[in-house]
Amino acid sequence: MNISYVHASKFGNGAAVAAEFRTRMASRGVAVDVHHFRELKPAELSPADLYVFSSPGRMGRPLGGMRRFLKRLQLPAGTRYAVLTTEMAPPSGDDPAARQRVRPIMNEILQGKGLVRVADDAIHVTGLRGPLEDDWREKVEAFASRVAAGDDQPERVPVGHASPEPDDGSHTPPHGDPLL
Repeated sequence: MNISYVHASKFGNGAAVAAEFRTRMASRGVAVDVHHFRELKPAELSPADLYVFSSPGRMGRPLGGMRRFLKRLQLPAGTRYAVLTTEMAPPSGDDPAARQRVRPIMNEILQGKGLVRVADDAIHVTGLRGPLEDDWREKVEAFASRVAAGDDQPERVPVGHASPEPDDGSHTPPHGDPLL
């Protein structure tokens, strides 16, 4: 398996998460090629079995440069991907989904292109520039495990839906196209 990890780290948190993911996957015998999105052209990504996209949140959304990169991305329909973001930790007792839309926005863009989500998750930062939450390495390990396990069972999530649908072949998304 070969993974291409594209991040938009601004203060080094996303780059640290990407490096940790690469280490965790290497221990499983999986090669991970890590790049900042500014190093790449969205129409010229190297072939990979899976693409991981990562962006910090800014005002609850992915960075503008990463959103533009994803919108210009040219990968074949059915390409498998995962999303691992770095987001501000919500105030205690607050619902993170109420403030952060980073992953839903990224998933909407990617699924709108016909890509198939394997996994997504967020690593929290405790301040505007970090540091990462205390257990971030354990969260990266759990994400790496889901990605490795997802090799045979990608989540099939139509655009606009928040959770995986059963893959019994009978579900058709609201826009009328069958699941990929």
